[in-house]
Amino acid sequence: MTQIWLPILGVIAGFIGLIWSADRFVAGSAALANTFGIPKLIIGLTIVAFGTSAPEVVVSISASLRQAGELAVGNALGSNLANVGLVLAITALIAPLPIQRHLLIREVPALVVITALAGVFLYDSQLQAWEGWVLLLVLPAVMWLLIWSKRHDPEEIDPEIPAMGRLASSLWFVIGLVVLVGSSEVLVWGAEQLALAMGVTPLVVGLTVIAVGTSLPELAASVMSALKGHQDIALGNIIGSNLFNILAVMAVPALIQQPPMEAAVFFRDYASMALITAILVVAIWVDYHLRRNDTPDGSPHKGHLGRRIGSLLLLSYAGYYVWLFISV
Repeated sequence: MTQIWLPILGVIAGFIGLIWSADRFVAGSAALANTFGIPKLIIGLTIVAFGTSAPEVVVSISASLRQAGELAVGNALGSNLANVGLVLAITALIAPLPIQRHLLIREVPALVVITALAGVFLYDSQLQAWEGWVLLLVLPAVMWLLIWSKRHDPEEIDPEIPAMGRLASSLWFVIGLVVLVGSSEVLVWGAEQLALAMGVTPLVVGLTVIAVGTSLPELAASVMSALKGHQDIALGNIIGSNLFNILAVMAVPALIQQPPMEAAVFFRDYASMALITAILVVAIWVDYHLRRNDTPDGSPHKGHLGRRIGSLLLLSYAGYYVWLFISV
């Protein structure tokens, strides 16, 4: 009994540390950048926008260094599934999510292309180092695309930057980073031991426990934004996070370990991520084009994702879990 409780406590402590330290790390980074006169828009599009993916990245590095690359790949795929099937679905159930036009012409096509690229790399159940480099080199281009896109929609960028001096922000930056790294080590250790005790692979733990846990910051932020009526940028944030997970989080194990994986990684896990992404993409495209002229005064309507799509995404995510536990 002691053997199972220690890993569980490690996972819980790791999650608490990750969530707290990621928040402090992002706050310290944003405030520090602000003290150097970096424009608020750039801070919002880089540090704040990708800050919620910091737990996934650090966990991926930690897992790969501990020769648990499968867990890191599972974290990337599972986080993307959780972002759409859990975070976005629950947010859509709380309040309709407006569809901005630029999503259809920039972010959504980028997500489709990058998701397809991930499938090509995972098809042989092996991530090579060169594939990791390709993913990592594509990341700056995608970041530029997102920044260029949102520079043309500045009303969507309003990061909350804490008022701190340079010393205080530097301290929080360092403290947040140290605790982030330490928490990820504890979390990955607990996840490995938990997988061993339960007789499942680290991949399954990465797809479930770790993926949902590292998506908690996105879930909390999205739900609170929806409750406050600020759900305008939820879709863009989720798409950006999913792009970052594929290009950065999945690249790490390819560069450090090149983990061999079972065929189910492609045929079950990647296929499920691709399917739920396809449902989201089709829903965005169809709803936008059906609703854009559906206003009394004839003005264009942005469209939105509502409860029906939210319910469908949530059911799809639950169906994936059923398939996962039947097949292990």
